[in-house]
Amino acid sequence: MSGMPMNVSVHGMVTQGPDGPMLVLSRRLDGHDTFLKGSLVSGEASIPVRILTLDDVTVLRPTDHSALPPVGTPWQGTLHLPHGLRPRSVPPDLREISEGEGRSLELLDETELRYVLTFLSESTTPTIRQARVEAIVSALPMDTRSSQ
Repeated sequence: MSGMPMNVSVHGMVTQGPDGPMLVLSRRLDGHDTFLKGSLVSGEASIPVRILTLDDVTVLRPTDHSALPPVGTPWQGTLHLPHGLRPRSVPPDLREISEGEGRSLELLDETELRYVLTFLSESTTPTIRQARVEAIVSALPMDTRSSQ
């Protein structure tokens, strides 16, 4: 796993999912590993959960539903992440081409960088990947830091 274990204060609402109740966070977790296990401490309960972060939402799917409040109930607690932060690594081809064109990936915010890296990672052929790298680089802001 990447990163050091950490704790994150979270809150949200208990909702009904297709496989039982789940905990929807009020704010998406950015920079954290997903599809891995953690635990949520809420009140006296420690609830083992699977962390699912999608495009705009993070959901905690409990492996044991007995400690959950009823559906529709707001909750708060501390999410223990044994795997810590997920590093966002820019692929070498994208970094080299953007730097060669005088464009900056560092000027993107976290959401924009996540979108760019996801868009590139979904390339299914080398031709599509190259076209996507070119599209990304052409849309990046100019890096004016080196000309100052």
